[in-house]
Amino acid sequence: MEEKILILDFGGQYNLLIARRIRELHVYAEIRPYNKITLDEIQKGGYQGIVFTGGPNSVYDSDAPRFDSGILNIGIPVLGICYGAQLMAYMAGGEVSSAEGSSEYGKTTVYTFGDALFENVPTESVCWMSHTDFIKTPPPHFVITANTDNCPCAALCDPKRKLYGVQFHPEVTHTTYGKTMLHNFLFSICGCSGTWNMEDFAAASIARYRDALAGKKVLLALSGGVDSSVAALLLHRAIGQNLTCVFVDHGLLRKNEGDFVEQTFRDQFGLHLIRINAQDRFLQKLAGVTEPEKKRKIIGEEFIRVFEEEAKKLGKIHVLAQGTIYPDVVESGRGDAAVIKSHHNVGGLPDVISFDEITEPLRNLFKDEVREIGTQLGLPRELVWRQPFPGPGLAVRIIGEITREKLTLLQDADAIFREEIAGAGLEDITSQYFAVLTDLKSVGVMGDARTYGYTVALRAVTTDDFMTAEWTRLPYEVLERASSRITNEIPHITRVVYDITSKPPATVEWE
Repeated sequence: MEEKILILDFGGQYNLLIARRIRELHVYAEIRPYNKITLDEIQKGGYQGIVFTGGPNSVYDSDAPRFDSGILNIGIPVLGICYGAQLMAYMAGGEVSSAEGSSEYGKTTVYTFGDALFENVPTESVCWMSHTDFIKTPPPHFVITANTDNCPCAALCDPKRKLYGVQFHPEVTHTTYGKTMLHNFLFSICGCSGTWNMEDFAAASIARYRDALAGKKVLLALSGGVDSSVAALLLHRAIGQNLTCVFVDHGLLRKNEGDFVEQTFRDQFGLHLIRINAQDRFLQKLAGVTEPEKKRKIIGEEFIRVFEEEAKKLGKIHVLAQGTIYPDVVESGRGDAAVIKSHHNVGGLPDVISFDEITEPLRNLFKDEVREIGTQLGLPRELVWRQPFPGPGLAVRIIGEITREKLTLLQDADAIFREEIAGAGLEDITSQYFAVLTDLKSVGVMGDARTYGYTVALRAVTTDDFMTAEWTRLPYEVLERASSRITNEIPHITRVVYDITSKPPATVEWE
């Protein structure tokens, strides 16, 4: 039986990182909303361990998310993180109170007293705190195993029942020995052996979809990005010619990208690909629209309308396939998590579509896992490691109204920036880089003449999961060459700026 860990989601911001860290240790982790799985399902689910995630609530509020208290007595090890630790303590009979001015945020020194969770962890190390409440009194049979200068109970456990809780976040890289703690929980406490890997996932997915989609016609939204490309090849291996890939060229792609997508998938991989040139249609729908979420909704709905029309030409189409991945889901609002922005292949879908079902073969994967599968399936490196690109395309990189003129300006500026990054050999030091056409115009000087043109913002970030990201410290000379070329080669652009905001507080994209 496959080893797996259940992650009960209480709406915290780092929930997907917990799953990712566990998978990095070759144990499969699946996230379920706290109120979407029963105690009986948990007992029959074959889980080696359970993780309670963080969350934004206070456990003592009447409407706070709760779990079935029976979970603590079924013999499955539990690790509670932040809110999850407080909730476990509270429901086991302990006391949780407001920190009243002594709450902790950010890097904090933690002192551990030693137990199975902290094996090979120094007695003093750095952890990442984010809490306004704290465990004031541990429940019966629990002992405190760590503290900080301001938090008397930074960790606790009931070793007999294998119940563990930490007030800090071991899943974030700022917790120096967080990976060691998770390793101890998985292997020493839960008894996992670490046999899960992406190769097994790919093989199992192909076999599963071969059975689940047998005899069904499937329509895939293929953009040529990493996610939809891997989803296309995965499904192609499973159902062959029953998969039709529809590439909607909405005119919001990067320079020359439409031709590249068509040549790669039709000529190189032999997929059944239909290219639809719909630039006029999308631009008409977007005319006069400036609000980012409205842009996303319009593009998402128009995508589905195009698919429906194509499906009618092809005959009965049973399934719509999409390249949705985990970060798309969490940023569109998952469980009790806050909605940051809608993605066209999640929150932007209309309520009613004319397909029997939607399948998302990559929905539970992170970007690095998707790339690994793509490599295993034989996708060339230049495709597997292509720049991430939003479903709505350049619509969310043009601030304000979208026009043909703005599209051309941005396509040219973005192409120059990417050429300079490639020319300097910097593709591997930055995870994503692109240009944004702002709605700001400013005065410039060309020769002896006064000009008045747009401002372009350049953006480059470094990340391993796209849940958090640091702005990339690109060499000044590269930025200088890009700026010089953009302002000299592209009319109506008079100023170039560089975005040095990390995520959080910003998102990677501007809209």
